[in-house]
Amino acid sequence: MIEDKDRKKTDLSSLGEFGLIDHLTNQFEIKQESTVKGVGDDAAVLDFKDKKTVVTTDFLIEGVHFDLSYMPLKHLGYKAVMVNLSDVYAMNALATQVTVSIAVSNRFPLEALEELYSGIELASKIYNVDVVGGDTTSSTRGLIISVTALGEVVEEKISYRSGANENDLLVVTGDLGAAYLGLQVLEREKQVFQVNPNNQPDLDQYTYLIERQLKPEARKDIPQLLADLDVKPTSMIDISDGLSSEIMHLCKASNVGCNLFEDKIPLDPQVINACEEFDIDSTTIALNGGEDYELLFTVSQEDFPKIKGNPNLTVIGHMTAKKEGMHLITRANQKITLKAQGWNSFNEE
Repeated sequence: MIEDKDRKKTDLSSLGEFGLIDHLTNQFEIKQESTVKGVGDDAAVLDFKDKKTVVTTDFLIEGVHFDLSYMPLKHLGYKAVMVNLSDVYAMNALATQVTVSIAVSNRFPLEALEELYSGIELASKIYNVDVVGGDTTSSTRGLIISVTALGEVVEEKISYRSGANENDLLVVTGDLGAAYLGLQVLEREKQVFQVNPNNQPDLDQYTYLIERQLKPEARKDIPQLLADLDVKPTSMIDISDGLSSEIMHLCKASNVGCNLFEDKIPLDPQVINACEEFDIDSTTIALNGGEDYELLFTVSQEDFPKIKGNPNLTVIGHMTAKKEGMHLITRANQKITLKAQGWNSFNEE
């Protein structure tokens, strides 16, 4: 982590655990009617009345999920919230609250955590969620962040992974592969910097890729868009580990197969250009890259006229009988078995 040596640094021990929590959370405002009590007691108090509550949680660990040599702390705080909100929206639910817990080593002064929490605060404002609790503790290995997100949804609108049927259409939001390529650009520039610290990178042609990696946006708009279109997804999942892995999750949970069409996969022009520069296949990146935080869902064919032509949505395939398997149909009309080669935190490499 690059630090400004002239900037004041406040040791965390001068505040203590509860003083630190108070300091980092005193600026958070309550926005949701369902939040009865937020930070400041033994537990938060929430009231969702006649709606169902969805809950999800994720870890972000320094050296595994992020590298502070190019990930600004404010961006990291923002991204930590996005990772969790995306899972809420994947249930077709409205995100309402988050809790944030951190384990931090003594190399981080108070000012660094203020930066982290400024990103968390920005995310909570933009996405209209309340920060209602969390925990802080010490770490012997850098920074660890755990965020839990809660949301609300009426029961009949919940979208599980297990509801897809044969002949349902497979639909994706946005475009794919940019976040992975953003990571490759940042890793390349890090290596260049290590060789020559005076070298200043020119990243103008990669702005979209880097933004998708450092400041992803969860698809808060999609549950509302689908409601406005009067479309209920038969199944849904967010794309965090790569398109192929997520398709296989849907197929396994729903007991169906799938045909994914290569020529239908949405790619941003910067993705295509970067793939040519790095000499890698754009389809491989879209299938296996991960961290796009788009939503992948299925709808009945009867709903096709409702989503046809919508700029936020792309039909990329259809579900089949389980016995037919899970396949990619290439541009050359070849049928290739889908494999899960996306992100796996337990892989050694």
